[in-house]
Amino acid sequence: MRTQHPTVQLAALTDDFVADPYSAFRALRPRGPVHHVRFPTGDESWLVIGHEEVRAAFADPRLRNDVRHSADFTDDGLYAVGRNMLQVDPPDHTRLRTLVAREFTARRVQALRSRVTEAADALLDGVAADGRADLVAAYAHPLPLTIICELLGVPGADRDVFRAWSTRVVALDDPEGSARASQEMAGYLAGLAQEKRRSREAPESDLLHALVRGDDGDADRLTAEELLGMAFLLLVAGHETAVNLVANAVQLLLGHPEQLAALRADPGLLPGAVEETLRCESPAPAGTYRYAAEALDLGPVRIPAGARVVLSIAAANRDPARFPHPDLFDIRRDPAATRAHLAFGHGLHHCLGAPLARLEATVALRLLLHRFPGLSFDGDGTPRWRASLMRGLQELRVRW
Repeated sequence: MRTQHPTVQLAALTDDFVADPYSAFRALRPRGPVHHVRFPTGDESWLVIGHEEVRAAFADPRLRNDVRHSADFTDDGLYAVGRNMLQVDPPDHTRLRTLVAREFTARRVQALRSRVTEAADALLDGVAADGRADLVAAYAHPLPLTIICELLGVPGADRDVFRAWSTRVVALDDPEGSARASQEMAGYLAGLAQEKRRSREAPESDLLHALVRGDDGDADRLTAEELLGMAFLLLVAGHETAVNLVANAVQLLLGHPEQLAALRADPGLLPGAVEETLRCESPAPAGTYRYAAEALDLGPVRIPAGARVVLSIAAANRDPARFPHPDLFDIRRDPAATRAHLAFGHGLHHCLGAPLARLEATVALRLLLHRFPGLSFDGDGTPRWRASLMRGLQELRVRW
């Protein structure tokens, strides 16, 4: 017989939780892989923390991304900025994903290696003589932002404002500021799409222009709302994950000198360092909300129809049932085991930008460690995490 767990109050926005959510997950784990929780906002959800259960939930077609399957859904004001792949289910999801999948194939991503290297070198040139920097502001943030803006066709002069918008959009401690940033970005993107549409005969090759060109075809038709949502998703998700991956990797390596020394002695460990960072400090700590289209069993728990479900990637990636010594940062872990992490999700909604994020992180770390062999914390190295939908640092002060 399936049992219902008592509701757990989850202090998801306290300073302690932001600094260390893993302690809360460790406390919950002996009571099972699925829990009914209440967040500080008063909202209630089912929280999934077991690796096996999170992976299964990602692939379960009964758990939908469309909020209209929620028991609490009351109207059609459901899309903050357009309509994107993370908010829909097949067949709409299949159609939208197909439109951009060709831009993120392994071959196309590898073709960007030289541009990523060039951009990373230029950023390091800009700070090399200073001897110290906030690595988030000077390197981890501008590198992936430059690449995704170039891919989409956002003018260079507008990238600083995009950086500010993106940071505010994912913030959890300022909902009004987040809403304003979303609205401002939506207005800008709508105007940019119109410009691309007016210049549709121009010899441009950026992704936004390609999406605009495709929106008149029968099979590939994008509504204005979908075009806006796609651009918004690619800009925010397309660089925030990579920002946090680069910065979190440096934080972990500097905080574990023996791991950094091993990597310097054997650069072949770099892919493992990237994957272990993805596992240990997942840049996106949770998947987007899922909604039970019908009652279902998840682990030992019965999830009622219409319930909201949160899939904790951060907890799943530190599940001791899947990863021995899960709280230990170890770049020498068996690669086959480490890549079982769920940092980029699983199933239909597996992150399209995963190859690009891995490439950017690999190039960024290789160049940083090569050019600054004396890299160290500028201070005590205590991480300052943002209260955000992402797992990212406010700053990372380093010296060389």
